[in-house]
Amino acid sequence: ALNAALSGKTVQRFETVLPHLARVDDQQRITGRTIEQVVPVGKHLIIDFSGGLHLRTHMRMNGSWHIYRPGERWRRRRDDMRVVIATDDYVAVGFNIPVAEFLDDRALLRQEDLRQIGPDVLGESFEAGEALRRIRERANEEIGNVLLNQRVIAGIGNIWKSEVLFACRVNPFARVEMLNDQQLGCLVTKARKLMTRSAGSEAPNDLSVYGRKRCRRCGSRIEYRKQGLDARGTYWCPRCVS
Repeated sequence: ALNAALSGKTVQRFETVLPHLARVDDQQRITGRTIEQVVPVGKHLIIDFSGGLHLRTHMRMNGSWHIYRPGERWRRRRDDMRVVIATDDYVAVGFNIPVAEFLDDRALLRQEDLRQIGPDVLGESFEAGEALRRIRERANEEIGNVLLNQRVIAGIGNIWKSEVLFACRVNPFARVEMLNDQQLGCLVTKARKLMTRSAGSEAPNDLSVYGRKRCRRCGSRIEYRKQGLDARGTYWCPRCVS
């Protein structure tokens, strides 16, 4: 959506409350540059400006980009604004963005998180075989944690971790070495299918287990447990998973 709104347009106004971005703007002047494209790389978003300058943002848990028409009222508070990129036709506003940095061409190629990122589940050239290889390398780890590891497969967040595991009837706490090729293949295929279908929606509205009390498949009570070093919440149906 950002690419459709901004690509090929000239920046008429750039605003930020982040000092490190403001310093770059003071030196290199974002206003007047052309936005060449907006590209997602896993959970990273790269906005390419003319002159070899790139804005990398990562939303983590609370950040979001909104698109407005000029003069349209924002749906979030002004205090939550971190970045504004305005063209003649649209205003892109980044709210509560925790990670944002300007990079030149060389620095973008050398950015460590981007260099080591796994195959992007929503990428046009998604390499399922490479994703499977990286998953299998984590034989002793719980599959629920592995699916969230962006260096294994990029793009899957906490919601889709639970949904994909449920769709493939895989226990989130099973170690990778306990799963067969068919199960692992299902996880990769379903992740791409479900996330592609949901792309463009602000929030999923047909979830099977995440945030639910009862399983949509069998009606059993949904279980919830925090998982991994980051204590990410996992939802699953004990009756439906193997």
